Amino acid sequence: MQAWIFDIRSRPFVLLSASFIVVAILVHFDLTQQFDQNSILFFHDVAGNPSIDFLMQLVTEIGDVYYMVIFGIILVIIKPTRRIGVTIMILIVMSTVLAGYIKCGMDRDRPNLKFEGVPFPIPLEQDTFSLFCEGDYKASFPSGHVARAAVFGIVIGFSLSERFPRGCYLLLIYPLLMSISRVYVLQHYPMDVIGGALIGILLAGAVSQKTKLYKILKSEA
Repeated sequence: MQAWIFDIRSRPFVLLSASFIVVAILVHFDLTQQFDQNSILFFHDVAGNPSIDFLMQLVTEIGDVYYMVIFGIILVIIKPTRRIGVTIMILIVMSTVLAGYIKCGMDRDRPNLKFEGVPFPIPLEQDTFSLFCEGDYKASFPSGHVARAAVFGIVIGFSLSERFPRGCYLLLIYPLLMSISRVYVLQHYPMDVIGGALIGILLAGAVSQKTKLYKILKSEA
């Protein structure tokens, strides 16, 4: 998993940046509208299983920024994990602000369908708000929840890669489930979560390199 950490002048950084730009262009010119709408209608129709509905709400709620900040603070307080905590805290701020700023420029509304599955025990938390414009919480692209989930999965997975060289990849299930849950509860279109994932991967790789997260592996060796 060490290849997930890279410099801003590296090929992965350039490719990820280019991929996000392509996705953003496709969304901006509504070239994916049919795909997005069909996907939302599919999830709208299949909702209603109590267990799945509850699981999807639980996953999407864990991606709220407040829970991740609390987790990051705990890691900062514990000395052996302080570098991990600092990296996560920086990335939470950067991914949230960047996603909010891009939402303003894209100005894409969220799906307008009401969730018809089993009622959620608690109201869903709003996603990252738009910065510097009137979009507020209604803007859709990219998903801040997925960006933060990708950050979390990559940073924690990388930190555990020396001790669990194969098991560390299981952490990537979290951003995958987060992506599915955001579409399942009708808060985002598929292209929104793809955009959020690209931002999270891009920031996690570059910032982790700058904070020298790889020193965690050397200290465990």
